[in-house]
Amino acid sequence: MSREGQLLELLVPLERGHGPLHVQVERRLRDSIRTGQLVPGIALPSTRALARSLGVSRGVVFEAYGQLAAEGYLAARQGAATRVASRAAPAAPRARPTRFPDMAGAHDLMPGRPDLSAFPRDLWLGSTRRVLRRAPDAVLGYPDPRGTVELREALSAYLGRARAVLPDPHNTVVTAGVTQGVVLLSQVLREQGHVRLAVEDPGFHLHRWSIARAGLEPAPVRVDSDGLDVEMLAATGARAVLVTPAHQMPTGVVLSPTRRADLLAWADEVDGLVIEDDYDAEYRFDREPVGALQGVDPERVAYAGSASKTLANALRLGWLVLPERLARPVAWERVAVDGGGPVLEQLAFADLLARGEIDRHLRRTRRLYRRRRDALVSALAEHVPSAELVGAAAGLHALVLLPESVDEERLSGSLRSSGVACQELREFRTAPGPPGLVLGYAHLTEPALRRAVAALGEAVRLVV
Repeated sequence: MSREGQLLELLVPLERGHGPLHVQVERRLRDSIRTGQLVPGIALPSTRALARSLGVSRGVVFEAYGQLAAEGYLAARQGAATRVASRAAPAAPRARPTRFPDMAGAHDLMPGRPDLSAFPRDLWLGSTRRVLRRAPDAVLGYPDPRGTVELREALSAYLGRARAVLPDPHNTVVTAGVTQGVVLLSQVLREQGHVRLAVEDPGFHLHRWSIARAGLEPAPVRVDSDGLDVEMLAATGARAVLVTPAHQMPTGVVLSPTRRADLLAWADEVDGLVIEDDYDAEYRFDREPVGALQGVDPERVAYAGSASKTLANALRLGWLVLPERLARPVAWERVAVDGGGPVLEQLAFADLLARGEIDRHLRRTRRLYRRRRDALVSALAEHVPSAELVGAAAGLHALVLLPESVDEERLSGSLRSSGVACQELREFRTAPGPPGLVLGYAHLTEPALRRAVAALGEAVRLVV
């Protein structure tokens, strides 16, 4: 078959009246090159020959060839045939969209989620409408990288009242969650000469990974029943540390008063920084939560919080209340990352804070989550009597330690077979330790919790 005939099979039929003919020729040639039907190096017919075969003017083919040559699909030299460019290799087969592994099972005890059905949709919609009606046009321009002044001021009032933070709107930077805040601070610390950032062990594995990606060495420090071991911290040589003092992730312990004092003394001694991830602090069920470390020493503590556990993970709204020396560098780092966060969500959240709706929402969900934690504790006592529940009555997750005899590899398989999704303690630690499971309960109804723990008990019995 002639080259003209081969191309006619690829290009026919051109559809007159359905767009410019030269665009149709371009598109079909481009697709044929991408799919490998026209291989690199093959010569195409002359513009005159192909135009005659297609029944179009020579200008149609000339324009199509010219456009594809400009895009790099064709190579044309004066006095030589137009060929498919050598770099115009066929595109790889289209893969399915990349997804994170689906961790959900029939019994979903994965930690880290509030009850998403409790999200105050009507209130959020009302706040969004309210701020859109009253916001000046200038609000829709490029944002202040620190976040809207409305949210920074509302956060200052709320955090000062609810978490005993010493707030300053000028030194507050709104982030896309705590993880982004950790990354921004890690990048600034690296630029200021830090080489490592101490982290809790066991501790939140995503933060360890994020710190390493930002160019710092995560230095693990043991956590015991009093929280972070400050003596071990001093031995790491780090001058910055990331801690979850209100409700440690994953052990659930609260940093003891002695350790709090020792930690701040360490920061003074090494001219260092404590990054306080105020994780789960709003949910303490047996007493009032301990106030934030930042309120004791705001120039040594960078305070990080978010709306992920109070409202919804998908909001991606977090904040840093920073020592004055760090506020400007972190804001500029935010500019480099994404230019600043979405404004309308910030204004809606600020409106909810200012009108007291977040306080009312927290009162409702505290009661709900306390009942669910009680249901979890009761079900564990019935179905997994060999498990030891550790940590404070707080937060949205609980850690259960299992007998030393449990083989963690066998346990993983048994959990999968039983349809139980949770996280194993070994995922959070760098040093050896007892087997354990980190269980999320806030997103499950009490009957669903009892069913999930019954399945969990069966899985554990198979490996004990």
